[in-house]
Amino acid sequence: MAVAALALLGAASWGTGDFLGGVAARRIHVLTVLVLSQAIGLGGAVVWLLASGDGVPAVGDLLPAVGAGACGAIGLAALYRGMAVGAMGIVAPISAASPVVPLAVDLGRGVSPSAAQWAGIAAVLGGIVLLAREPGAGRRTPLAAGVVLALVAALAFGLFIVGLDAAADGSVPWTIVTARGTSTALALVMALGASVSIRPPARLVPATAAVGVFDTTANVLVAFATTKGSAGIVAVLSALYPVVTIVLARVVLGERLDRPRRLGGVLALGGVAVVAAG
Repeated sequence: MAVAALALLGAASWGTGDFLGGVAARRIHVLTVLVLSQAIGLGGAVVWLLASGDGVPAVGDLLPAVGAGACGAIGLAALYRGMAVGAMGIVAPISAASPVVPLAVDLGRGVSPSAAQWAGIAAVLGGIVLLAREPGAGRRTPLAAGVVLALVAALAFGLFIVGLDAAADGSVPWTIVTARGTSTALALVMALGASVSIRPPARLVPATAAVGVFDTTANVLVAFATTKGSAGIVAVLSALYPVVTIVLARVVLGERLDRPRRLGGVLALGGVAVVAAG
């Protein structure tokens, strides 16, 4: 149950941060959002590390965290941009297909969920499919705006979870600081390479900074969760973050969910209960 609680809290934090990131990316360049939010998150992670008193792990133990940080930056850039050009109710759920990656890794290691958990996972993923479906889309209908970016985000987020799982057993604080430092450095390099200003308008600084706070909080919670149980289960539960994003998009932006998407939300939450019960 501790694994489920940590992963679900991480999902809520991720969903809130992603919503704020998507809103900010509709007003300023996505790399500006990424640099500031990642830098804020890095500052918070460093404070946590200093308070923890953890010793420095071996370099080899931190290498997966470097990869996780790079994948996280790519995934967030793709997600924020996707939500800036498309509907959040479409882009966010598709990005939650990320559990496919760590589940495949778990299976390769011989770690498999129970039959009941597999059923819960199927329900969660089925709900995500319904949530991601564009209303009125036929077989020959072009992909909705932002879908390709959402798929890139899904792959990157899946690899991010794998990297966290590989590094977190050595030291969770060091894992988060290393991943966050990598993502911040990569975002800064991309912004400078694209000649993008890293200073957002003053009115958007609080919201953009909040993106980093929520995202880092989610990373901490998910990293702890991976030390308590299967990375595949953690990935599936934390993949429910689009539910929070969709609700916020409905309440704040007025995005409406059709009946299949509402059904998808119920199905996904029911699946979570089964996975958590184990």
